[in-house]
Amino acid sequence: MSDQDNRGPLSGVRVLEFAGIGPGPHCAMLLADMGAQVVRIEREGTAVLNPVVERARHRVALDIRSEEGRATARKAALAADVLLEGFRPGVMERNGLGPDELCAANPRLIYARMTGWGQDGPLAQAAGHDINYIGLAGALASFGEAGAPPGPPQNLVGDFGGGSLYCALGIVAALFERERSGRGQVIDAAIIDGVTSLMSFFAGVRGNPLLSARQGEGMLSGAAHFYRSYACADGKHISVGPIEPQFYAELLERTGLAAELGEGQLNPANWPGHAEQLARLFASRSRDEWCALLEGTDACVAPVLELDEVASHPHMRARQSHVDQAGVQHCAPAPRFSRTPGAIRDTAPDGAEVIARWVADRETR
Repeated sequence: MSDQDNRGPLSGVRVLEFAGIGPGPHCAMLLADMGAQVVRIEREGTAVLNPVVERARHRVALDIRSEEGRATARKAALAADVLLEGFRPGVMERNGLGPDELCAANPRLIYARMTGWGQDGPLAQAAGHDINYIGLAGALASFGEAGAPPGPPQNLVGDFGGGSLYCALGIVAALFERERSGRGQVIDAAIIDGVTSLMSFFAGVRGNPLLSARQGEGMLSGAAHFYRSYACADGKHISVGPIEPQFYAELLERTGLAAELGEGQLNPANWPGHAEQLARLFASRSRDEWCALLEGTDACVAPVLELDEVASHPHMRARQSHVDQAGVQHCAPAPRFSRTPGAIRDTAPDGAEVIARWVADRETR
């Protein structure tokens, strides 16, 4: 799909992305899926590392350490609506592309800065990755079995949950506010801040033992027998999560365990023994057999799928959650809009031409 055919909710928004890894590219993908025109500035010879996350980009190779490269980047920023960068604090300033300079020249520019620790604070200049940010924010301590070192949930919670999603929300909010004020602003999108915000629910229920964020204790941590995954006879797994009493009752009724496990659902003292009974039960049949009995009911059961299985699941297939484009299986744009749907567009090495059009449009205004 071309930019000319695009009707997404961010159609007409011009985004200048400085290439990086992790949350920055994912944030740019989200904006592009919603219709923004994204020019990605990258180093000479850079290959597409991830065709899904780096989709819908107009790529251009620039060396921002050279005067020529900086000049081109500066011209693009003066014609852009959004600038997205993920360098350590001070890198853009040292290259003459910091927010003070560019926002003064383009007062409508929204300058989004995606970092792990933020633009200030004792750790601002330190290297780090997802596991470090979620560790400091109190999220990592929740994962894994009690007594074992906490295991990282890939880099979903920090980079993408607390990083790119919050950055994208900040950009959209700033675009909305600009419609009233006519002015852009700088967004300090720190992963550590986003993950801290994600922990709001648990911060608000401190003292409730059923909702403890301590490893292996709370109802949602895997300690409860009714909120965890179980191994099936074929070595595959099934997820079980009937928290509400009526849903829990349905699980027990359908599995024939109502008499044994019907009492004391929310008593943590019962959880280990009940979990052993459910483990023995689920180990007696294959995952698909359990899905045939329980999936789609109010028992709150779903298969634990490998990534390669997801697209073929009937529900995911019905919702067209994955799209094949040029031989690559893409995750569909989210969320879904009724009137201005997002779309997957191709990546092209025409960033220089797009920047030239931006500059020409700005000069004729």
